[in-house]
Amino acid sequence: MSSNTTHQQTGSNRGKESYGLRSGSLSPLETLGQSIANIAPTATPTVVIPLVFAVSGGGTWLAYLIATVSILLVATSINQFARRSASPGSFYTYAVEGLGSFWGAVTGWALLIAYIGCASAVTSGFSNYSNVLLESVAGFKIPPVIFIAISVLLAWYVAYKDIKLSTRLTLALEFASVSLVLVLVGVTLYNYGFKLDYTQLALKTTSLDALRGGLVLALFSFAGFESAATLGSEAKDPLHNIPRAIVRSAVIVGAVFVLSSYAQVIGFYGNSVTLDKSSAPLNVLADRAGLSSLGLLIDIGAIISFFACVLASINAAARILFLMSRHGIFHNSAGDAHETNSTPHNAVTIASIVAFVPAALLSLNGAVDFDIYGWVGTVATLGFIVTYIIVSVAAPVYLKRRGELQPQHLAIAVISVGILGLAILGNLYPVPPAPYSWLPYLFFALLLGGVAWVAVIHKFHPHVVDEIHRETQFNSARFTVESEAQSTGIRVIS
Repeated sequence: MSSNTTHQQTGSNRGKESYGLRSGSLSPLETLGQSIANIAPTATPTVVIPLVFAVSGGGTWLAYLIATVSILLVATSINQFARRSASPGSFYTYAVEGLGSFWGAVTGWALLIAYIGCASAVTSGFSNYSNVLLESVAGFKIPPVIFIAISVLLAWYVAYKDIKLSTRLTLALEFASVSLVLVLVGVTLYNYGFKLDYTQLALKTTSLDALRGGLVLALFSFAGFESAATLGSEAKDPLHNIPRAIVRSAVIVGAVFVLSSYAQVIGFYGNSVTLDKSSAPLNVLADRAGLSSLGLLIDIGAIISFFACVLASINAAARILFLMSRHGIFHNSAGDAHETNSTPHNAVTIASIVAFVPAALLSLNGAVDFDIYGWVGTVATLGFIVTYIIVSVAAPVYLKRRGELQPQHLAIAVISVGILGLAILGNLYPVPPAPYSWLPYLFFALLLGGVAWVAVIHKFHPHVVDEIHRETQFNSARFTVESEAQSTGIRVIS
């Protein structure tokens, strides 16, 4: 077959790789917006930093620094795949390329638990700050489940309609809300005199066990940083823009988290309510800084950030479910794309419903918003950590198969798996108080359920396995041909 014929056939198969989604429609900034929004950087100073402080004390800033470095190591492994292929499958596809279809499907299942759990957890953050705002303005609160429902319905509608609208909206909302947080951080440090806080820096109020425990929650703050990879069929120049979005999102929000945690600990010195007991820590900092009016804007910013995270998580989960369904792992109706909107509309609807249920049931049974956030968020975090471990293992295997493995690739994988393994152990020992002591077992029960389903599919439906391998090989070959064509100046016909 001639080179020209190969290029023509590759171009004619592009429709298969768009899957009915809006191919090449998202700019680099919009692609970055997906990852930034899924991290929800404003949510961490308002909810997660107090939770990390409850465990790690004055070492909270270091827990976030270690988490940032860990995530960047994981990003290096992720980008071994993201620089070479792209699809809506994200880690699911990467694991297939590195470890085979079985581990790919297991990874996809774990990632569904992670993204849907993340969406469910942050609905409670949306609910908490919506009621904080409502009480400050109108003097009353409404049942949290109503706000949980509102956040999911709004996210479902936007995700159903248009991915471009989703990414633009979430990036704009997060930029506005993070700007408010950074203003408050700057004023807090200014009032402290911009001097070094040696109590924090010398780690006088923490320990190694406390840091390990806080690392798990700190890693949850980064959950979804890789979700730009789910836009593989919708991002422009995905082999360049997706890897950049993954790294940049981790660096940007990591800096925000380290600085915010350091400043928040300083801002609560001498306060009657400690940081870990405050339901609205940034409002306290605003009051103490003489910027009470900023507190209202921060509440609005927190609501916006939590909503952006719900939306981004549902978008990411829907695309994983969409591709796995097209491969036959789930019912094929979830693999349909909307004819007009070019979105995985059925998968979006399913992800939205499943995300609503845990938070709603817990809320109706009397659980407070922050408990829901912590409980469901812990399960989601374990899902992310497991997928990060699998991809870190898959990367050197994938590179070795391609004849591109270098010693540094193996070293990065080993360090990443070691740190992520310690994070899982932090959930098991020292044994946390109930119900946190039960949550790892709940997660692994959910994971084993998925593993059992995947095993059944592999045993009784071998055509599914064949299709997964066939499409993965086609996808990899397509990008290899395009890369070679670009390097030689040959235009690939589309």
